[in-house]
Amino acid sequence: MASYNRTRRIAEEIRKVVSTMLISGIKDPRITSMVSVTDVEVTNDLSYAYVYVSILGGDEESTLKGLRNAVSYIRREVSKNVKLRHTPQIIFKVDDSIKNGMYMSDLIKKVNEKSNEPSVDNEDTDHDE
Repeated sequence: MASYNRTRRIAEEIRKVVSTMLISGIKDPRITSMVSVTDVEVTNDLSYAYVYVSILGGDEESTLKGLRNAVSYIRREVSKNVKLRHTPQIIFKVDDSIKNGMYMSDLIKKVNEKSNEPSVDNEDTDHDE
């Protein structure tokens, strides 16, 4: 259990460094300000760090290319700020959970609006008594 806690702490430190860099450190015009780090997962052997980013607005593909081009710079900064014997390879992945959450919220809102509308009964038909 101790190794899990250690990898979780390291992942959190990497998340902080990369988040700060996205705000102020990377000058690539492809990387917009609407990029945020949602999670970081580090493998047990600390060889890879999967950085999940949420990209809102702008071109998702070009932003991801910009991040992948800046990987060596980001890794060097992580190495300076997180004291480890070996700095993990950083792999960026798109996290669509925020986008999916917004979509689900819209669907729920539409369903609630439809359920609040007055239902139309078949009162127009005449029943012979």
